[in-house]
Amino acid sequence: MQETPVRLDLRGLKCPLPALKTRKALAGLAPGALLQVECTDPLAALDIPHLAQETGDALVSRSSQGELLVFVLRRMARRAP
Repeated sequence: MQETPVRLDLRGLKCPLPALKTRKALAGLAPGALLQVECTDPLAALDIPHLAQETGDALVSRSSQGELLVFVLRRMARRAP
């Protein structure tokens, strides 16, 4: 069964808003859930993968279609400190 990601349309937003909104959306997801982020800010190509590395979430895929950047992230479980 194919999982349907939660879609986050951030087209037209400029840095740092795509990363901030992606962080907030990820925080609201259950572990294992997918988030599809769509944005047009060229800096998101650096910011979104960096965010995933920083938060410990997984960057499942990234693609571009013209100026549209699409990232799929998986929310990972958090370990207790």
